[in-house]
Amino acid sequence: MNNLALSDEILLKIEKPVRYIGNEVNMVRKDPEGKIRFAMCFPDVYEIGMSHLGMKIIYDQMNRRDDVYCERVFSPWVDLDKVMREENIPLFALESQDPVFMFDFLAVTIQYEMCYTNILQILDLSQIGIYAKDRREDAPFVIGGGPCTYNPEPLADFFDMFYIGEGETVYFELLDCYKENKKNGGNRRDFLEKAAQIEGIYVPAFYDVEYNEDGTLKSFTPNCPTAKEKIVKQVVADMDSVPYIEKPLVPFIKVTQDRVVLEIQRGCIRGCRFCQAGNVYRPLREHSLEYLKHYAYDMLKSTGHEEISLSSLSSSDYTHLEGLVNFLIDEFKGKGVNISLPSLRIDAFSLDVMSKVQDIKKSSLTFAPEAGSQRQRDVINKGLTEEVILKGASDAFHAGWNRVKLYFMLGQPTETVEDMEGIALLSEKIAETYYDEIPKDQRHGKVQVVASSSFFVPKPFTPFQWARMCTKEEFLERANIVRGKFREMKNFKSLKYNWHEAELTVLEGVLARGDRRVGAVIEEAYRKGAIYDSWSEFFKNEVWMEAFKTCGVDIDFYTIRERSLDELFPWDFIDAGVSKNFLKREWQNALDAKVTPNCRMKCSGCGAAKYGGGVCFEKR
Repeated sequence: MNNLALSDEILLKIEKPVRYIGNEVNMVRKDPEGKIRFAMCFPDVYEIGMSHLGMKIIYDQMNRRDDVYCERVFSPWVDLDKVMREENIPLFALESQDPVFMFDFLAVTIQYEMCYTNILQILDLSQIGIYAKDRREDAPFVIGGGPCTYNPEPLADFFDMFYIGEGETVYFELLDCYKENKKNGGNRRDFLEKAAQIEGIYVPAFYDVEYNEDGTLKSFTPNCPTAKEKIVKQVVADMDSVPYIEKPLVPFIKVTQDRVVLEIQRGCIRGCRFCQAGNVYRPLREHSLEYLKHYAYDMLKSTGHEEISLSSLSSSDYTHLEGLVNFLIDEFKGKGVNISLPSLRIDAFSLDVMSKVQDIKKSSLTFAPEAGSQRQRDVINKGLTEEVILKGASDAFHAGWNRVKLYFMLGQPTETVEDMEGIALLSEKIAETYYDEIPKDQRHGKVQVVASSSFFVPKPFTPFQWARMCTKEEFLERANIVRGKFREMKNFKSLKYNWHEAELTVLEGVLARGDRRVGAVIEEAYRKGAIYDSWSEFFKNEVWMEAFKTCGVDIDFYTIRERSLDELFPWDFIDAGVSKNFLKREWQNALDAKVTPNCRMKCSGCGAAKYGGGVCFEKR
């Protein structure tokens, strides 16, 4: 094992030193000499980053190449952050324990907006410069990927480039380009100009931005001959054509997702109008049953994990779900391996499957109606009727469950008081179903119905990208309306209601919909101490509010302002697969409360068929 970057003295006085020493089961060891050094970074604490599937896929993919050594980097927890600054210790990678500034690439996966100050922490502690324009010739190239890159503009000044799309597609082409440029004696600028020619690669420095007097975007124009007018999202058309993870890393401490994760498909057919992932990961593409059997067996064997989770946006839509679950039950259930099935619709088949793989007495069922009334569910294209929800609850109660979690979203377009109060009424109807249908002598105690509300953020590349957001006060007012209605319910003692933080949601809205001017606010907030903003105990809203004030950036401009259909968005230079015309049609359908069929029922011409794979080409 290499010498550790942190002394024993430091390791003994910080929380969970095992976060920083590497050497886990299945960790890749290579001689870094002569290799492209690739630091894969998750800008959050180790336990969160080590639970992320995308990072595991890239780590495995990169290290399959003999000429690449991919290592991991995470945000130091607040105790170590303080020590590193005091003692001028540069941020380091876990495998070699070498400083990040020695690497060729620092690749940051950007999964949620509230990690943006942690990204600046990573850049700052790495001692490579927060701004791309200030980096030395030999500094690592900082590249961003992940769902937040579908609007990279708030972070544009901090990154050398962004990769728009799925990691298995053009990364190797980018690395080959880097090797060729280095071999030919090319400099930093030369490489960026060549990288800009690769599909899916966006180099922010090669684009000029102009604004109108009212603050809206006037133009977004390439200033370099190799920079493209449109950056086209890259996808894996045939999911079985790329390898999966054979030997996942096994941490020494418990992480958030302490299990083997098997991705069964990518994308979604449902078309919920608030859901960014459901739009940008189109089209739905499945792995074959044999492919999944192979990797399930290999991963469980190589890790010793006692749980396997099937990952997708909507597992019930996987064509071979029954065959896969039966295989896992037959192969592993008797060997003490638990099977986790998130993202299932609650129907008879799903309940039958879950009863086979879960301890009913210990587990709760999760429904995501997202809205309290049928009208509002039609607005958001949820595709769930109250009849289906209550039938699912009834079947679950008869099967032995008595705990239900319900997820809703407040503040969505066209929402009325009746829609809000519908959250309490639907929860009450589910509780009533239990007491009406399950005889007293067959009940396992009282029913427990827990309803949770998040607050709506209109994300890029969704039909709701033109919608306004609520203010913090409006969000809280709506939550109070729902809470008040819950108190009127007959079965109030069986019901529980909670909601998300409104201040955090407003900030998320600015960062999700912002332009390059928001970057200054992110830096100012970071300089004033904002870090780990997604952790409620560290979130300092007053620091952010002061940063907006100092930078002269108006929060309301990015949140409560409804957009016109012809407004130029900061993300319009990206082709995410779904066309703007399709999104406009869906926005109008939402205003008309008109339901759009799912992709297997009828093609809606969203534009994703151009990728040549998946559900768009299934025989119907």
